[in-house]
Amino acid sequence: MPPIEQLGPFSYRWEEGCFPLGQDSLLLGSFATVKPGWRVCDLGCGAGALLLLLLGRVSTLTVCGVEISPMAAAAARRNLADNGLSGEIITGDLSAPSGLPPAGTWDLVVSNPPWFPDGSGRSGGPERMEERCTLEQLCAAAARCLKNGGRFALVHRPDRLTDLLCALRAAGLEPKRMQLVQHREDKAPSAVLLEAVRQGRPGLDVLPVRTGPVN
Repeated sequence: MPPIEQLGPFSYRWEEGCFPLGQDSLLLGSFATVKPGWRVCDLGCGAGALLLLLLGRVSTLTVCGVEISPMAAAAARRNLADNGLSGEIITGDLSAPSGLPPAGTWDLVVSNPPWFPDGSGRSGGPERMEERCTLEQLCAAAARCLKNGGRFALVHRPDRLTDLLCALRAAGLEPKRMQLVQHREDKAPSAVLLEAVRQGRPGLDVLPVRTGPVN
């Protein structure tokens, strides 16, 4: 029996081999700006946890996910269907325009992407390595999907912050909101949450550091 979690009003299952649910997805699900009626796309959606988290906050979203793994994409479709939700899950490659949903039509794009550059020597498992999609390719894909003024929210490692800010600006995505996350006050931050706006004006709002687990 696949593991099951309760995400707000929804049940969430993932198959063995799918990237497991973690605090980083829960953090991003509560951080991203979302409003009723928005069109939301998750790039690298896995089994669909972020889509469920956002639908738990705002039930009137139109949602779509893009996932390169056929197994994870199938799990995401099941999670939507099992909860009586509608949405499209595309089995596609973020580095190829043909693998993305219609361009310029989304209000919000979210992603919990691979954290380590390919060949960096860091070990986070294959799902955490940028083997199939670099940070620059991810930001370009998000910019392609978003309408002008649309938002891109993601979670990443603090030690990649410079790379992240540069990749966002290069793709025409202006960083607007940022929050560091630490497990304890005496520990260094372990994650950074960032939200950028397509064709936005310069000006970054740095939120207070978030400490402790997600409620």
